[in-house]
Amino acid sequence: MKLEELSIRSFAEGLRRKQFSAIEVTEAYLKAIQERDGVLHSYLFVADEVARTSAQKIDEALASGDLSSPLAGVPFAVKDNIAVEGLPSTAGSRILEPYIASYDAGVIRRLKSYGAVILGKTNLDEFAMGSSTENSAFGATKNPADLARVPGGSSGGSAAAVAGNLALAAIGSDTGGSIRQPAAFCGVVGLKPTYGRVSRHGLIAMASSLDQVGPFGKCVDDAAIIYRAIAGHDRYDATSVPRDVEGDKQVSLTGIKIGVPKEYFAEGLNPDVARRVHSALGQVEAAGATLVEISLPHARYALPAYYVIMFAEVSANLARFDGLRYGFRASSPTLHALYEETRNQGFGREVKRRIMLGTYVLSHGYYDAYYVKAQKVRRLIRHNFAEAFKKVDVIMGPTTPGVAFKFGAMFADPLSMYLEDIYTVAINLAGLPALSMPCGRIADEGKELPVGLQLIGPWFDEAKLLGIAEACESVLGFRV
Repeated sequence: MKLEELSIRSFAEGLRRKQFSAIEVTEAYLKAIQERDGVLHSYLFVADEVARTSAQKIDEALASGDLSSPLAGVPFAVKDNIAVEGLPSTAGSRILEPYIASYDAGVIRRLKSYGAVILGKTNLDEFAMGSSTENSAFGATKNPADLARVPGGSSGGSAAAVAGNLALAAIGSDTGGSIRQPAAFCGVVGLKPTYGRVSRHGLIAMASSLDQVGPFGKCVDDAAIIYRAIAGHDRYDATSVPRDVEGDKQVSLTGIKIGVPKEYFAEGLNPDVARRVHSALGQVEAAGATLVEISLPHARYALPAYYVIMFAEVSANLARFDGLRYGFRASSPTLHALYEETRNQGFGREVKRRIMLGTYVLSHGYYDAYYVKAQKVRRLIRHNFAEAFKKVDVIMGPTTPGVAFKFGAMFADPLSMYLEDIYTVAINLAGLPALSMPCGRIADEGKELPVGLQLIGPWFDEAKLLGIAEACESVLGFRV
């Protein structure tokens, strides 16, 4: 038994039976990181001493019989745009390189209360802006399935850490697919909860009406356990919903109605990915589910609406990084020059592009033409999903239009990179919960690359979504 290949449930069982200790598992992961992360570059900072101290406390609690949490001792990786007290929080940007968080994010407070061990902070596209983790100011992360390919983004480091057995589980953020797309590319499970279900307190904001924190796991059960631990109201987050978190829900596929949007199988989808997803849907149907073709008529407007809204919110949120309060500060003779040089030297190319585009769509004369119109489209997209869920229990389709692409393949073409989010952004616009899980692999230039199946559920019904995903997983048989 390799300790770094355990699931959360098998880890908890082994710990309870004293087959190993929390410090033994933590040391196994730290050794794996030391030996292999030089190649993958999934971590930006490894908190080895902090992790050892946390693991030792779990072992002491276990020895005294004071241990009941399934997450006690579980080694986690945390995306580096989420605050962990005493650890760096760079958001993958030079402008925050010297910043050390003085507090724990809401999700981290919850994880620590359950006894989770934080191994370190993972790499990401700068300020979570990207779909490949090539935009990080500290170098790109590689995909464990093929080192010549990207792990997806923006939570590429978190996905690669779980897929590469450098963390048992991980936390990421999802603004337009930043958990689900890297989960699909790396062959792991990634969950984006309903907007407002998990606290955003301590998450460095990219687009506040779209951002949501969520887990990566090696199987659906891992994601479900983490979700139930991190979900819930947080008084420090004004968008956090004061609503009870539902418990585990066992679901049989018999009688389940699965919506299959015809718009998700149109031009632009890799034929091999389409065949793999259709095959998975066929297996689910054979297990008792009913497939129902549905239409999301405004789906084609989701991508442009998303990028207009996201650009606008990026422009507003990143105005705070001026070199005066925290982070990097350029040496300049005047206040105006200080602002200009700090932001010019501290921000990368993609961040600057999005700030400028956001400022443009919010400017006088263009606000109504772009931003207001995008918000109206957002409402129509939400209505499309609401109508669809009157007929079906969940919606399924591909997570991404293709598999992991090679480094540099889209880096010079922002539009092609943005199109990677074509099946994921509508979920963030509507605030829905969605999950990506492996549904097989396809051959590409001699490599077997993971394909992601996306499941979309109704608002605040993660229990049903996870239950159906677990039932599908048992049928499809694909786990890390």
